[in-house]
Amino acid sequence: MDPGVIRKLDEVVVNRIAAGEIIQRPANALKEMIENSLDAKATSITITVKAGGLRSLQIQDNGTGIRREDLGIVCERFTTSKLQSFDDLSSISTYGFRGEALASISHVAHLTIVTKTKHEKCAYKACYEDGKLKGDIKPIAGNQGTQITVDELFYNVPMRKQALKTPNEEFQRISDVVSKYAVHNPHACFILKKFGETATIRTQAKTTVAHNIGAIYGAGIGKALVPIELRDEVMQLTVEGYVTNVNFSLKKGISLMFINHRAVECSALKKAIDAIYAVYLPKGSAPFVYLSLELNPQNVDVNVHPTKHEVHFLHEEEIVEKVKLLVERALLGGNAARSYTQALLPGATQPLDSSKVNESMVGGGDEKPRLDYKFVRTSHSEQKLEKFFNISGSGAGISAGGGDPMKEEPQDEVVEPKLTQPSPSRKKKVVKRETRLHSIHTLRQQVESDGDENLRKIFRELTYVGTIDREQVLIQYDTKMYLSKVQSIAEELFYQLLLFNFGNFERLTLSEPLDLKRLVHAGLDDPASGYTEEDGPADELADVIVQKLVSKAPVLREYYNLSIREDGCLESLPKLLDNYIPSLVFLPMYVIRLATDVEWEEEQECFRTFSRETAHFFSRIALTKPEKEYRWELEHVLYPAVRNYLIPPKEMAKNGSLLQLASLPELYRVFERC
Repeated sequence: MDPGVIRKLDEVVVNRIAAGEIIQRPANALKEMIENSLDAKATSITITVKAGGLRSLQIQDNGTGIRREDLGIVCERFTTSKLQSFDDLSSISTYGFRGEALASISHVAHLTIVTKTKHEKCAYKACYEDGKLKGDIKPIAGNQGTQITVDELFYNVPMRKQALKTPNEEFQRISDVVSKYAVHNPHACFILKKFGETATIRTQAKTTVAHNIGAIYGAGIGKALVPIELRDEVMQLTVEGYVTNVNFSLKKGISLMFINHRAVECSALKKAIDAIYAVYLPKGSAPFVYLSLELNPQNVDVNVHPTKHEVHFLHEEEIVEKVKLLVERALLGGNAARSYTQALLPGATQPLDSSKVNESMVGGGDEKPRLDYKFVRTSHSEQKLEKFFNISGSGAGISAGGGDPMKEEPQDEVVEPKLTQPSPSRKKKVVKRETRLHSIHTLRQQVESDGDENLRKIFRELTYVGTIDREQVLIQYDTKMYLSKVQSIAEELFYQLLLFNFGNFERLTLSEPLDLKRLVHAGLDDPASGYTEEDGPADELADVIVQKLVSKAPVLREYYNLSIREDGCLESLPKLLDNYIPSLVFLPMYVIRLATDVEWEEEQECFRTFSRETAHFFSRIALTKPEKEYRWELEHVLYPAVRNYLIPPKEMAKNGSLLQLASLPELYRVFERC
């Protein structure tokens, strides 16, 4: 069989194929024309539709209009007033940039333009077919601006027309486009209507984004909006928008995303936001999200998709992560009603004493009868979450020999010794002394000044509900249920204990001293240390680390009861909490970081960085700890200390350490409606 002959396609065929990439359905054509109207500084845009835009699609604006002398080429491909050279694409800040919109429409429909500029005495009417002017340009009466009418869309591409949905479905797609641009451009008036009918969408000029969201998508969404805003000079990023709080959800989510004022789709950003809401919303429901990102035009590639619904930009991962954190903080800060609690678990016989609950939080004093849905469990002796997982808490908790063995063979040998706590008789002999070091007082003041009073109240009056896993627990405050992240809260607690109990620590003694050099070697073998052969011989590096720590031994022993002998053996660690012993699994990395990450030369930084590293070591929960021991330790040691000692920093309200899940009054309202 002979090969086929390659021929150059007729220009009309080429243009119709190209037009099919740009204009896939009436909504695409309308989007292009709306963007042209907005580029022309229009403040009033009226769209009239017949048969879903297939019979007729008309848009009229009051913008600057098109000059009479430009009407001859306005529908030819790659004609535009936005660009002069290819380099202009790197700084484009308008909607249109390739000059294909009107050309593409004219190749698949009958196109008519009526336009008038403010300097011309009358309007002009021109008709187009296949990108060329059809007939003469006629002067007619008209107002300033442009009216574009698209008749019989896809009349010459019957296969495309047959593939489209019903007129009602196509009109819905048109309505979606108009809704997006009406929300994003509150300075302009938008009107959408079917031919011969009243307006389906009507917004007023000079309103606000939030007002238009409520007007178009419903008052329910409008009332649930939480504003978000970000300015990042480093990333040259500005983010503005609204998301619905976690009390509101839709069966089908609504997502409006704009990058440099262009309606686009960003799958990475959408997935990140969906992942946030998946924690809060029931399965199968989704939020309303409106986001407007402004980036440096030089960092955005706008010319990557024929329909311009997709753009690429630099630092996408970093920007998506910043927006994700922004939405998380907005939900955390604006989510006063979303919470959950166990008021009376199965088996409870009567409501609890309401005097144990803060009356200011439930809106009533002693003289007012307490509503049923405001009775909450506040006693730790009541039933716990563990009952439903067949997990029995044990008061035995932590044994005197509660150290954890290393996983690797060399480390098994290193950590055979166990940490033991001081006897009760010795504890009585400890006399607390107050430090006079200015650096420690400064660090304590920083902790106190950065404390969040609302969070402090929550932690001070918390009730421990149950353990979810080694990273999360449930706690209750008043009628609200919270998800608490163990690691970050424990680390902050131990840091503060190291500062406020400075110089008064008892010691956790190792039954057998540990050779620091062997610990360092074990730590360097861990990939997490980042050590490579390029850093030098491991033996030499270990010697340097050991010498460093031995030289600092007097300070560590004096202030922290961390005892290192002159021969480089570790004898003890500070005791931060009764019945709490850190896991020796992480001891090798802790030793390395003491030498490399603590700022030993400056007093205040030395105490701060040492406390941070030690707090990090103490807060890490080893996977090798028995399940019962771990759960008992959290409930009876760690979280009681959190309740008594922790001054939660303001950052904790933003970083996800404490997430409000539900509230009893709100759940009661839901069940009332059922």
